Amino acid sequence: MKRYITLLFFGIMNILVVSGCSSDDKGSDEPVKPETLKPVAIEKTNSTKIYVHYMPWFETNESSADKKWGYHWTMANKNPNTVGANNRREIASYYYPLIGPYHSGDKNVIENHLLLMKYSGIDGILIDWYGTYDVNDYRMVKENTEQLIAVLDKVGLEYAIVYEDRTTTNVVNAGKAISVTSAAKTDLAYMEKNYFNNANYIKVDGKPLLLNFGPIVLQTPAEWTNVFNTLTTKPTFLTLWDQSVEAGANAAGEYAWVYKDNSFLTNYYTNTKPKLSVAMGSAYPGFKDFYAEGGGGAAIGWTIEHNNGATLDATLELAKNANLNYLQLITWNDFGEGTMFEPTVEFGYTYIEKVKAFAGVKNTESVFPEISKMYNLRVEKKGNADVQNKLDQAFNYFVSMQPAKAKQLINEIK
Repeated sequence: MKRYITLLFFGIMNILVVSGCSSDDKGSDEPVKPETLKPVAIEKTNSTKIYVHYMPWFETNESSADKKWGYHWTMANKNPNTVGANNRREIASYYYPLIGPYHSGDKNVIENHLLLMKYSGIDGILIDWYGTYDVNDYRMVKENTEQLIAVLDKVGLEYAIVYEDRTTTNVVNAGKAISVTSAAKTDLAYMEKNYFNNANYIKVDGKPLLLNFGPIVLQTPAEWTNVFNTLTTKPTFLTLWDQSVEAGANAAGEYAWVYKDNSFLTNYYTNTKPKLSVAMGSAYPGFKDFYAEGGGGAAIGWTIEHNNGATLDATLELAKNANLNYLQLITWNDFGEGTMFEPTVEFGYTYIEKVKAFAGVKNTESVFPEISKMYNLRVEKKGNADVQNKLDQAFNYFVSMQPAKAKQLINEIK
């Protein structure tokens, strides 16, 4: 009997070997597909909703149709093809992104940005949006925005649109719309159809949140009433601080921005916020524009020094004392104005570490360097399917709040 069982065992093993299988082999040399995991919310103690203003307007010579770097890296006189000391490209900014200059529609860049945000305690992003028309770089901004939106839900972050109504004048001048209100109506109809009903689109008072950077062109309540009349659901509409009068009853409130010094924020919290149904505060690390040096027009005319993080500390403290429901970080990546929270060569992870502390993130484990390492591996091992699958798995571990597993997997890759 014992001999029969032994022979039977070896017979089965031979069949498995002949058929190309073994007890621990799935019969394929293809990389095992990563396990898909649902995003898990990060635990934090601060109930304030923390959003970050995001610029999706960057292009590289590899991403653009004409093989040229986009204006926001070059302005009028910088050439990122020129590589200087420390392997840094020449860009139109005083500051340099830790991952180098990038294309906003690059999936690896988006993954990097959103994971850094998630582990900072940021709840979502407010996307600077130029509309639907194929004028200037507006189409590229829209395409990059939708690449971004496609990943947001996988990470577990929310989003809303910051509409640039200033674009409507250029749309009319290009002969694409008969009026600025007509252009805005088309843009808003697109938002309602494609964004507003998304599960992770930010809702305030049960309605989709819409910010306007201005108003700059549509400056009367009648114009905004006309624009919103075609929508099924009127959004919770916020203008820039002190400009809601231009939208009249269409505006539910205002959001703060960055200007000259912190006294303007203090005034907003003390005198303006109590009068608003919806008030969104702001925090920023500094402001130093590159326009004059980059040949991109006159300098803004004032600077807010970064002061080794002291400016951010002060604006976060003001936000804390103001007891805000909503806070906008200004900005993730406006390198031309020097307001970026995105990790840079100059400041490292300092700013997002401060956001993490402000948010009261309970998991204090350091993951930012590994998220950056993951991006670098994405680029270095571009053609290696096995490595990319492992990085996909690491991404899934990160979004499901299993950072230890993600870090282990990343650090195993040679």
